Amino acid sequence: MRRSTLRIAPIFLVAITIIGTSWKTIEIKNKQQQSIISFAKDSIYNLYVSNIYHQVKLDSAGLSESVFEKALTGFYNLRYSGLNPSKSILTIADFDQESCKKRLYIIDLQENKLLLNTWVAHGQNSGGDKPDCFSNTPNSNQSSLGFYITGEIYNGKHGRSLKLDGMDLGFNDKARERAIVLHGANYVSQGTIDQLGRLGRSQGCPAVSSKLANQIIDMISGGSVLFINSSDQNYNSQFLNENLAASMVFNHQEVFTAKIY
Repeated sequence: MRRSTLRIAPIFLVAITIIGTSWKTIEIKNKQQQSIISFAKDSIYNLYVSNIYHQVKLDSAGLSESVFEKALTGFYNLRYSGLNPSKSILTIADFDQESCKKRLYIIDLQENKLLLNTWVAHGQNSGGDKPDCFSNTPNSNQSSLGFYITGEIYNGKHGRSLKLDGMDLGFNDKARERAIVLHGANYVSQGTIDQLGRLGRSQGCPAVSSKLANQIIDMISGGSVLFINSSDQNYNSQFLNENLAASMVFNHQEVFTAKIY
């Protein structure tokens, strides 16, 4: 019995080694396959972003592709989270640019079309022509970075205005408490730029031209995404998950095929 056990033991060890090696081989192959799939997702997503960016002609409108990619990534992350319903409008306020530039972009992602490119003001305590200070604190009179979902239309001290819900905890989630809304203002005009060398400034709201306020509110109301950007700031967001955005494009490839050239 002892001799039989001694004879079986080496065979058993060899079998264990072969099985272990096989499992390792399978594990390596699985990791390789996952890497290939991940690469494919990233490639499709990068191609998708780049094509929309150029098709909408955002480069000639002054918006960088990296800012657009952040905004689009947030758009899909919010949609995946169920926070952004079916509205295909994406609005970007790019505070990397000076206020005298038309740094508000309203994009229809269904039609791949730039609906409007115009001025937008920042908070008076965020800086002069180009903002560099941002806050989520009430009464700070500073702009807040991040992703917003557009809320209800109402009539207030600035006339017809649009409430905003900040989605980024610690960056803009106190938008309601601070009464941060999109509204029209007379100081958002070429005349103010000619007089001051910049736009006038708000108390933290993304203020637009009084002449365009109603048009903009009608375009973006109803649960669309607004992204206020500044690349130089220590801003981070759970909605900037590119892997999740890439997965959405990859899993719904048939939806986007017609848009990838």
